[in-house]
Amino acid sequence: MPFLHGFRRIIYEYQPLVDAVINPEDESDMCRSLVELLERESQSEEFVKGISYAMFKVAERGLVNAAKILLRYGADLNFEDPVSYYNPLHIAVLRNRPNMVRLLVEHGADIEKRDRIHESSPLDLASEESERLPCLLTLLDLGADVNARDKQGADVNAVTESGETVESSLVFLINEALDASVEEAAEIGKFCLKITQLLLAHGVDPSCCPNDDGEPSLTQTSLEHFDLLFPLAVLLIQSGASLVCSNHGESCWSGYSLLFQRLQTALQQCSDQSHASELLVQAEVLLDLARVNSPTLPLPTRLELPVPGRDSYAQALLDLHSRVIQHEARPPALQCLCRAFVRRHLQPWPLEEKVKTLPLPDRLKDFLLPERTYTPKPGWDCFKPQQSQR
Repeated sequence: MPFLHGFRRIIYEYQPLVDAVINPEDESDMCRSLVELLERESQSEEFVKGISYAMFKVAERGLVNAAKILLRYGADLNFEDPVSYYNPLHIAVLRNRPNMVRLLVEHGADIEKRDRIHESSPLDLASEESERLPCLLTLLDLGADVNARDKQGADVNAVTESGETVESSLVFLINEALDASVEEAAEIGKFCLKITQLLLAHGVDPSCCPNDDGEPSLTQTSLEHFDLLFPLAVLLIQSGASLVCSNHGESCWSGYSLLFQRLQTALQQCSDQSHASELLVQAEVLLDLARVNSPTLPLPTRLELPVPGRDSYAQALLDLHSRVIQHEARPPALQCLCRAFVRRHLQPWPLEEKVKTLPLPDRLKDFLLPERTYTPKPGWDCFKPQQSQR
């Protein structure tokens, strides 16, 4: 019964010293008496364990000055709460204490450490809730690995069966938006877009499968429902995300196939002519945006085309595909190849500040950044649930 044993350890071994440390309500009062207390108790048999547990509670409350004192007296940054098995860094993230997060990491806390129960890293915990965004920013600023997979304890090379990453957690949240209400989907979408921007800026590969179990990548997910997740698809394509799986290639998934299949499904379910026209325009917008970073689109070797005359939108799909084939049959313009080359060497996204520093005339800088002139149409800037399309 480790849970009960954890309670016993807290009550009989740590709690008296912990109470003495954290009972003062005013942090300035706490700090004034804390040094005297620690000096008096330094010979206690449970001193290190007691101040380490106190460190956990101080981290939970965000008491930075008290934490600095405890660290000077040898508090263990890797101490695990006997009940939750979280360490001070985990609890600081859960309680959204970004200043405490920075202090702990700067004093040597393992920024990639995963708890033993849920196998969650600090970055995983920070990405779960929108109010923890300050902690997410802090962790990324301190160098947290956005591509790290689950690990067992201190063995940084061990990958769990789930292979869960921050990206896969984000994909899970995006799928939640598809089953939410209209209002909830829009709110989840705002959070997911912010997190995606942060991850892209720190070098995440959104087109790489999170694991070998068939779990979809961020780019794959966005294109599978491009009409519902349109701002996410736009963001990823503008950032230069690959339109095939960057790990397994076209054999895993093809962005063009996903877009075409989703368009076909959405049109079959659509009873409104104006909405059908909008879907076709959205698909062409995404293809045009993709050509900025990849002048030659990676078309699939096999694509299941609709049968002409079978439904009212079959011809529109065939016409779209025909236009794409005709466009790809022409060699790309040299200026487009040069633009893709420059953008590729300025990665990671965002590129605007990097382009500004280039010794080029403004006209060429504008050509390198066509996304600056992109303006979404009304309704194209938010996530939508699947129920809104029924």
